[in-house]
Amino acid sequence: MSSVDLVIDSVLPRKRIAVIAPGMEILGGQGVQAAALMNELANDGFNVTFIPVNPRFPRTLAWLRKIPYLRTLLNQWLYRLSLRAIKNVDVVHLFSASYWSFLLAQVPAIDACTRYGKPVILNYHSGEADDHLRNWGMWVHPWIERVEKIVVPSLYLQQVFASYGYKARVIPNIVSLRQFNYRQRKPILPHLLSVRNLESIYRVGNTLAAYRLIKEKFPGATLTVAGYGSEEQKLKAYVRENNIRDVIFVGRVEPDNIAALYDQADIFVNSSVVDNQPLSILEAFAAGLPVISTSVGDIPQMITHQKTGLLVAADQPDAIAEAVFWILEHQSETAEIAGAARCSVKKYTWQCVRTEWTNLFEETTS
Repeated sequence: MSSVDLVIDSVLPRKRIAVIAPGMEILGGQGVQAAALMNELANDGFNVTFIPVNPRFPRTLAWLRKIPYLRTLLNQWLYRLSLRAIKNVDVVHLFSASYWSFLLAQVPAIDACTRYGKPVILNYHSGEADDHLRNWGMWVHPWIERVEKIVVPSLYLQQVFASYGYKARVIPNIVSLRQFNYRQRKPILPHLLSVRNLESIYRVGNTLAAYRLIKEKFPGATLTVAGYGSEEQKLKAYVRENNIRDVIFVGRVEPDNIAALYDQADIFVNSSVVDNQPLSILEAFAAGLPVISTSVGDIPQMITHQKTGLLVAADQPDAIAEAVFWILEHQSETAEIAGAARCSVKKYTWQCVRTEWTNLFEETTS
């Protein structure tokens, strides 16, 4: 055991951490990251309390989930009651998104921490940070100014926060290499995969439009679309109206089942126009999938063009299609790219970020 590990292990039992984040009923990057972080912290000896921003409703009131405004009121009441658990911890690790989510989830938590005198680490993940900080000023800045530390997963978000006068520390997202079966595709086939929720900023419609072009050149191509969201019916209608074959919408995929989805595919496609550090790209790297992605948010830091993936301009489905054609025509080069991507993803493992989190918890509570 190294001297660093000895220092870490000597402080672990004293730290009681409350992690506040979406529960897995809201399937998304924050919930997945929160679950991964809590599991690793618990394995390392931390006393972890989870406070979901979406607490379970009592069985007799579960029907309220179907009524928008009443659902929000009951959720807020139950959530604010659950925040009393903060009294019994040393530090609060608060996962944060933007806009209304910030007001409904982060603001009550920061307020409770102020009342109970507990330090807060704000772990901000949203790629919409710039717009959020610029246009929601009076609803955001007074609360951010109360937190002890700001952590972001990317250099991109660090620069956004710096432009508003905030110092943020970069600690990357976590991906478990043990979860994914890395393999080389020999040959690489036009079997495409999209793993983004079906919301406007992720432009899954552009992936479908690109696939339509690919299908014309490669009739045996397939596309699997994982995720759910407000654009689901619109996207399915596009497929029906254009008679696009071999598109499979698999809907919500639980974290335990996601590795099999990557293993069945050959090429990963991301078409987002607003983003940060997509966990799905890291997962694709871990599984050996060559990645094609738009060059937005922190993605240019994750992908070096034609070294660890292919970058394309946003909102250009034809560019995505051309990138797929390039992969299929350059099989050996693509195999090297996928191998390099697998190597690059190691810096996102717990072994590489463990000390950073441990040091941060120690700083925040000292």
